[in-house]
Amino acid sequence: MLLAWRAAWQPMHPFDRSSAMNHPHAGQQAPCARTPILIGLLLWVSAAAWAQRPEPTPANGPPATPAATPAAASGTTPAPTATPTPTPAPLAAPGQRIEITGGRGSDDEQRRRSTAAKIVIGREEIEKFGDATVGEVLRRLPGVTTPGAPGRGGPPRMRGLGGGFTQLLIDGQRVPPGFSLESLTPEQIERIEILRAPTAETGARAIAGTINIITREGFRRRLNDLRIGVSVEDGQVTPGLFWTHNNSRDALTYNLSAGLFRPSRENRSSTETSVLDSSGAERERLSETAASQERRQGLNLTGRLQWRLNEQGDSLLLMPSVFHGEGHTQRQASFSSSATPGWVRTLPDDSSSRSNGSGHNTSARLNLHWRQRLGPGRLELQGGAGQFESVNRSERQNLGGSQGLTQVLDSSSSLERSGSLTLKYTTVLGGAPAAKPAPGAGAGGGPAPGASSPEHSLVTGLELEALSRSEDRTTLLNGQPLLADFGEQLKASSLRVAAYVQDEWALNRQWAFHGGLRWEGITTRGEAQGGLRPENSSSVTTPLMHLLWKPDPAKRDQVRLSLTRSYRSPALATLIARPSINTRIPLTQTNGPTTADSAGNPALKPELATGLDLAFERYLEGGGVLSVNLFHRNIRQLMRRVVSLETVDWSPVPRYVARQQNVGQAVTQGIELEAKFRLDQAWPGAKPVELRSNLSLYRSRVDGVPGPDNRLDSQAKATANVGADYRFRGTPLTLGGNVNWVPGYRTQLSDAQFSTTGRKRVVDVYGLWTFNPTVALRLLASNLGPLDYLSGSEFVEAGQRTVSQTLQDSHTNWQLRLELKL
Repeated sequence: MLLAWRAAWQPMHPFDRSSAMNHPHAGQQAPCARTPILIGLLLWVSAAAWAQRPEPTPANGPPATPAATPAAASGTTPAPTATPTPTPAPLAAPGQRIEITGGRGSDDEQRRRSTAAKIVIGREEIEKFGDATVGEVLRRLPGVTTPGAPGRGGPPRMRGLGGGFTQLLIDGQRVPPGFSLESLTPEQIERIEILRAPTAETGARAIAGTINIITREGFRRRLNDLRIGVSVEDGQVTPGLFWTHNNSRDALTYNLSAGLFRPSRENRSSTETSVLDSSGAERERLSETAASQERRQGLNLTGRLQWRLNEQGDSLLLMPSVFHGEGHTQRQASFSSSATPGWVRTLPDDSSSRSNGSGHNTSARLNLHWRQRLGPGRLELQGGAGQFESVNRSERQNLGGSQGLTQVLDSSSSLERSGSLTLKYTTVLGGAPAAKPAPGAGAGGGPAPGASSPEHSLVTGLELEALSRSEDRTTLLNGQPLLADFGEQLKASSLRVAAYVQDEWALNRQWAFHGGLRWEGITTRGEAQGGLRPENSSSVTTPLMHLLWKPDPAKRDQVRLSLTRSYRSPALATLIARPSINTRIPLTQTNGPTTADSAGNPALKPELATGLDLAFERYLEGGGVLSVNLFHRNIRQLMRRVVSLETVDWSPVPRYVARQQNVGQAVTQGIELEAKFRLDQAWPGAKPVELRSNLSLYRSRVDGVPGPDNRLDSQAKATANVGADYRFRGTPLTLGGNVNWVPGYRTQLSDAQFSTTGRKRVVDVYGLWTFNPTVALRLLASNLGPLDYLSGSEFVEAGQRTVSQTLQDSHTNWQLRLELKL
């Protein structure tokens, strides 16, 4: 049956590979390209029109809707907005009994009660499709995209901005160095929180926003889930086994999760590179066809152990985790090159190459969270220590060409250690019953007689984080060391210190205010050959403000306004000046812009951004939400990868080198639409189909770079999702699907450098058959009707133009999973 489905889709392949290089938008189907936008707008507008109907008013008056209080900012507890730690117990008077439960409002309810803009994705939504990786879950969320070909993407990005614009957290802590989110399985996640604007507590290194992944939490009820799955993609089989156990014993509540997987995949790509002279005539051409086979295996272990220390809600939480993966990759490539007689080559002229790579990595971390009542508030101490170790070895043989047979052996080992410590104090001020006003008072908009006075949730905190990295790297070219003058050992360290204060203030039933001030300083040091010790220090003060307004507290409409300052600090690797050589061009020759070397830039400065967010939200009776969000960011000291011809220490001739540089200012803005509701809510009598859609439109401009495509790196013009789910009544069958769409775009990086990215369309369909409450079978087809992924670059200098385009194969991934509740 699977082969029949695959054959049925094969004729819909979007283009002929032989002509792909002649079409800048290869793989695009114009009629289908507009479909997600039209459907999304139709769903959104239809639901919006329906929601404008007046709501019936009960005979005894409208129901009283409680105002958003500081305690409700992160759900149902008095913790501040977007608290990244597990839900704390409420403050209690001495002697009062506190019952710790896993209860929490619905995803939409947590979102509605948060003062700062936040989207919450719970377990039901996470496990709906039965995805194998976290990236597959994230790409369906509003405003979230993943780069690269389907199933081959890197870290998620918000608003099309990656490379550090999006802050990634796990349980409120920044993702450890070297850790990949693909190592975390969806079965190990409790919920995902998306913050579109930064807060003082979660951190200001979030120009595009923050994605906070909360791992499985412990509840007092017993849980023992086992999921056995297998996936098939292009004939490659990937098995997986996932287990989750939850229980309690006396004062201890614990959750244990484990994942065992062995992915296999094949990748095929073709690349065409041409060099044109000032007249447009082709002077040099290189065609490359490559195929690689990757075999990996991994084991993930996570735990959450929480002790209730007393009846006042004090607790101790330990969160250990271990992630281990190892793999082997084989790659073969064949080349066909030509050049006009007398033309000085800048492209490789190899006839073929073979490479083998192997490696393993292990990440281990232990986080601690201690919560203690102190006076009128709560003191929290969070700490963590972790280590990431990676060992890799690759060997490549280049055959033929002017260099003859060349062998490149590259071996590296790195060790990163990190530790963090956070001290936080939370207290609730105000909230006591107000004094009875004098006759005639109380009409000025303040609290009603007998009501509580405005309540503040005040949070202050200190953060300390230290990171050290040591790396040993050896590169041998035909048995001789490459870059011997730069040494084989590299050491670097960074120290981050932060302090913040944050206040959430429920002014009355209509207004809530969230203000914060955060200072953060980072110092990075390196140890280079010859005793050189480059150092980079920076500090940023970031004020942040969020405002929530409910025009009518008795209804479910609300408006949000955020005015923030955020920043992006240079990654450790971009500051280290040790070069990485492209060995396909000998060091005695000048390379080309498409075969550039790379090096760090110790003089990099952090980016600073001033942001404005304005949102309208309508929460529907019976569940569902409609929202419109506008955002604007002004960015200064933009960091961007720039390729230029330099005089370098490692070659007797000038070489093209890629470095991160501060290039000036940029502006990005956009609109984000979201609609989530049931079909029978909009049209009475219709089937109760769960509908969800989101559409985001982006625009950006980098000053000093000529237009019209002078947008920020990797930011598409738009992204859209349209999905539906329906459970057939009287049967154990549930069906659902989703269409994810990102248009192709061209980016001008500098006066001389461009990049192109083809469009992506990913269709996912799933079916769930529930035999009984303890046994279910789930089938997922991901990336139906696959489109091959197109990417390219262009470099113009002195009248010479170098154009390169790569086409990567894409395939449908079939997954079958048995779900057991033991």
